[in-house]
Amino acid sequence: QVQLVESGGGLVQAGGSLRLSCAASGRTLSGYGMAWFRQAPGKEREFVASITWSDNKRYAAGSLAGRVTISRDNAKNAVYLQMNILKPEDTAVYYCAADSGGWGDEVPQGYDYWGQGTQVTVSS
Repeated sequence: QVQLVESGGGLVQAGGSLRLSCAASGRTLSGYGMAWFRQAPGKEREFVASITWSDNKRYAAGSLAGRVTISRDNAKNAVYLQMNILKPEDTAVYYCAADSGGWGDEVPQGYDYWGQGTQVTVSS
C-alpha cells in the first residue's frame, strides 16, 4: 500500500504561484508513474500533469502547458507540482496519484493510489 499526502495548497491571487507537494509513505515510489489531477466543484476530475518512472518523461494538460511543472525526488519519496501564473479557473482540489505500472496516464482510471487532496483557491 502507498499512502499519499498532499500539501502546499492555499489561497493565492491571480498571477501568483504555488508549489504543491505529495509525500508518499508505506512503500517507495520506485517504479511508480506519478500524476496530479484536479477537481473543481461540479466538474469531473481532470488531468494536470504526470511523470513516468522509467525515463522521467513529463506530460501536462494542453490548457496548462507552460504554467505547470511536475517533478519527483525519489530520494525523498515525493512528487511536486509547480504552478505559475495562476488563474481563478485553476481553483480546485488537487490530487496526487500513483500508477504501479510506471506510466503517466491522463485518465484517473490508470492510477492505483490517491491522496486526499489539497485545496487551491485563486482569487481574481
